[in-house]
Amino acid sequence: MHKDIATPVRTRAILEKYGFSFKKSLGQNFLIDTNILRRIVDHAELTDDSAAIEIGPGIGALTEQLAKRSKKVVAFEIDQRLLPILEDTLSPYPNTKIIHEDVLKADVKGMIETELQGIDDLMVVANLPYYVTTPIIMKLLEEKLPIRGIVCMLQKEVADRISAKPGTKDYGSLSIAIQYYTEAETVMIVPKTVFIPQPNVDSAVIRLTKRKEPAVSVQDEGFFFQIIRASFAQRRKTLLNNLTSHLPDGKQKKEEIIAALEQAGIEPGRRGETLSIEEFARLSDGLSPIFS
Repeated sequence: MHKDIATPVRTRAILEKYGFSFKKSLGQNFLIDTNILRRIVDHAELTDDSAAIEIGPGIGALTEQLAKRSKKVVAFEIDQRLLPILEDTLSPYPNTKIIHEDVLKADVKGMIETELQGIDDLMVVANLPYYVTTPIIMKLLEEKLPIRGIVCMLQKEVADRISAKPGTKDYGSLSIAIQYYTEAETVMIVPKTVFIPQPNVDSAVIRLTKRKEPAVSVQDEGFFFQIIRASFAQRRKTLLNNLTSHLPDGKQKKEEIIAALEQAGIEPGRRGETLSIEEFARLSDGLSPIFS
């Protein structure tokens, strides 16, 4: 019986066997602590009837733990050099499948329909490459995939922004976008010392549980996110300044923007970071007729 892939000895042996060198451009850091991997899988709450979708499996350390605890694992790997390694390391697990594709360009919904047909409980579980964390999470949520949620490891600073509350320095458009679709919680802090190569910062594991309905109801979802982006365009500016500067014809429509803010019960001199998601929803619905 092989030692788990994530043990330092086995990881180094695999890397040496294949002469693998890390690509900084792909944000490759491999976790070498089996206990942490098992705890990540615990937070996904998988059963024998669940399937896991993984992004960036590396040499298969997390994939292996997922395979032991679920019906099937499908992983997207962009780096062709890792394919023969994964074929080797995951050979004891016939319930795994590797797709050589960039997940940002992949038809994930189509993959679910073909590869995971008949499995009702789907979770995304991943140690995400830090340079593309946000685009990957937003793609998975915006495409409204039939998943229960996402458990992923990312930079602690990004995890803090995702789960931030109004009025805090970390709260911004990312917090609102992700909390619109999910309930977000940080479940673990992971020290930088348990990776090779060692990254410069600590990591965190967050669990995003998909809401049955978005956190707020808005007339125009696209416009709602446009208002949020405009409101945080320059953090030190007031809401009124940001909206007039960053919405089309905002300066000409200043009086209407002030009226919409007051109608929504929002003081124009406030900053975007003080608004709750409910206040942004009221503001968006009030401004929508003015900018449609």
